Amino acid sequence: MLVQITPPIGPRNMCDQFTNSPELRQLNRRCFLKSSTLISALGFLNAGLFARSALAAEALTEEERNKMSPDDVFNAAKAGNERFQSGKHAARDALKDQQATASGQHPEAIVLSCIDSRVAPEIVMDLGIGDFFDARVAGNVISGDVLGSMEFACKEEGSKLILVLGHTGCGAIKGAIDNLQLGHLTKLLAKIRPAIRKTVFDGERSSKNPAFVEAVCRTNFLLTIEGIRQQSPVLEELESQRAIRIAGAMYNLATAKIDFMS
Repeated sequence: MLVQITPPIGPRNMCDQFTNSPELRQLNRRCFLKSSTLISALGFLNAGLFARSALAAEALTEEERNKMSPDDVFNAAKAGNERFQSGKHAARDALKDQQATASGQHPEAIVLSCIDSRVAPEIVMDLGIGDFFDARVAGNVISGDVLGSMEFACKEEGSKLILVLGHTGCGAIKGAIDNLQLGHLTKLLAKIRPAIRKTVFDGERSSKNPAFVEAVCRTNFLLTIEGIRQQSPVLEELESQRAIRIAGAMYNLATAKIDFMS
């Protein structure tokens, strides 16, 4: 009898072929992580990146997270954004992740991002429940409360990466440029104004100029990173020990691409 076999088209089909086999039906992401032979065959460089491939994704265990280096976590976030841009999302079961993390969590990173509704970190980096701590505030600025949250995430909970995520077209940046005065927002925007002064820009320095707004956004997250190191001896020491990595990134609303920077 001639049996026709349709070759797998992509990683998800490959995963389906594995999991539909009677002998390998019980394989899941953790089995993949433990199998150096399969990882080598599929061309992944390390277990951390493999865990973030589109083959399968489940909530991280403490053991899996601890095996990841800060660079692994950084690269996994980059790979996740590449999946998001292409529409090739990792196969996830959100309810299963919820159940797996109900009794404990082991996030690999903490992300400080703006409150903008279009820049949800887990979505734009194709991650799931239990992967990231989220700290969100307009203009991704720091405060004592935010720094304390970062110290908890990294020192107490073992997160390996602090990622400051800015984005193009940021309303808080525009408000700071326009010197907006509005209740408690006035004090928040004052934290952004040093970035305006320090931004070197040859052109119209206006909130109506998208290029200038983006330039200020980039300066702002760089100053935020500098502030984290200066204001938190706990995080500075962890970074000096290479236990964590502190990095910045810029999300483009038009292209969905994140520009990751050390």
